[in-house]
Amino acid sequence: MLITLLKAKLHRIRVTEANLDYEGSLTLDPDDMEAVGIVPYEKILVADVENGVRFETYAIAGRRGSRVCCLNGAAARLGKVGDRLIVMAFAQAAPEEAAGWQPKVRRFERNVANPA
Repeated sequence: MLITLLKAKLHRIRVTEANLDYEGSLTLDPDDMEAVGIVPYEKILVADVENGVRFETYAIAGRRGSRVCCLNGAAARLGKVGDRLIVMAFAQAAPEEAAGWQPKVRRFERNVANPA
């Protein structure tokens, strides 16, 4: 049996852009993705702190160093520039692997990353 655990979290990252005319996803700075182990095209769960909306999509890499967090496609209707998001990725593990499990978390304040 496998259980699903939180693997990675970008905590309160601010939306910098919204692009309705894109096929979908959430564009993130590769620096932020790599800090927590989110890979391009990985399924993510996104929670908007401002409006309570939660949705699933996938992560794509933007320009390194840009601090981009862009809602694309239909997701662009679920939040707005300035909203704080919690971006989560999960992994499956055997119960014995769960003992002592610690997700990688990057916390954001005023859209500046503060590694946890």
